[in-house]
Amino acid sequence: MTMTKKTVTKKTVTTNRIADARRLIVKIGSSLLVDEASGHIRRAWMDSLCDDVARCRARGQEIILVSSGAVAVGRRHLGLTPPLRLEEKQAAAATGQIRLAHAYQEALARHGITVAQVLLTLADSEDRRRFLNARNTLDTLLRLGAVPVINENDTVATTEIRFGDNDRLAARVAQMSGADALVLFSDIDGLYTADPRKNADARLLPEVREITPEIEAMAGDPGSAFGSGGMVTKLAAAKISLSAGCRMAICKGEPLHPLTALENGATVTWFLPSAGPMTARKQWIAGSMSAMGSLHLDDGAVRALASGKSLLPAGIRAIDGEFDRGDCVQMVNGDGRVIGRGLSAYSAADARLIMGRKSTDIESVLGFRGRDEIIHRDDLVMEG
Repeated sequence: MTMTKKTVTKKTVTTNRIADARRLIVKIGSSLLVDEASGHIRRAWMDSLCDDVARCRARGQEIILVSSGAVAVGRRHLGLTPPLRLEEKQAAAATGQIRLAHAYQEALARHGITVAQVLLTLADSEDRRRFLNARNTLDTLLRLGAVPVINENDTVATTEIRFGDNDRLAARVAQMSGADALVLFSDIDGLYTADPRKNADARLLPEVREITPEIEAMAGDPGSAFGSGGMVTKLAAAKISLSAGCRMAICKGEPLHPLTALENGATVTWFLPSAGPMTARKQWIAGSMSAMGSLHLDDGAVRALASGKSLLPAGIRAIDGEFDRGDCVQMVNGDGRVIGRGLSAYSAADARLIMGRKSTDIESVLGFRGRDEIIHRDDLVMEG
């Protein structure tokens, strides 16, 4: 009886961590997606994953797929034999990516779901301009009902292609999209105290709440035929996820319908953050960025911010400093006191043109339709 109770409890918690995610990122490794012997995409497995995606979508969840496999698929079509030189990997990625995207398109079309291909590099997540553009594109695709399928832009990402670090890219995508959960499907079912293939005493860690030096020491070497990322890159991904307030799972993806298997209690290691995505994002704004300028507000804007609203251009009286769209600025009240910080949706030059005006005037003044807010409430933090 006690054993049954423990099992049910474990399944309930695991199910909630998937089913309760408003926005879920799923990373698929090459060794799961591509047959080692033939170089063909495992269509039955991909179809089962897409069945899971459709089921999650039907209950209102937003799904982003981060998929490896382009190099593994493309090298067969080009007749390339490992080991590949860098330029051969890039060529294989170029031809394999189109086949990979087409396969996802076919698999999800069975459920009437539109697929969008997005190619990113880690640099796109580290440069603020490109970060914002990528985030806005992903938000728009999800709002329109599409499933983005993301891979590294391997033909230009020379550093990333050498390491195949889609684990870390998936975590960056989770960070930029404000995801609640990230699942790394791999050929291993979680983090062990030692390599379970070599040490019979290795013990699975079902939950990790902090990446300590002891945890990092448990990472082993890459061990799959196609994938070039190992537990080291997965722990790097976990660090990014935890700092973004996104829970992350490492689990085996080999069974058909792998998301369903995870919800039903498959073996897994969960990395659990201490804060949710929005809280972590606001902590980042409050404590990790230097303000590039100041916005001086009227009393009405100050009251609006205090009640939890966004900052509109009509409430700005003056602007100090030079900043670009996406830079952090501080908000100042009529007494000269800093009352908050946030990410500006406009450059200083554009903000000066629209300050004091209604949001409906933005397009006629600037010549393009931008956001109604100078700083959206999700992108600001009030002092005190």
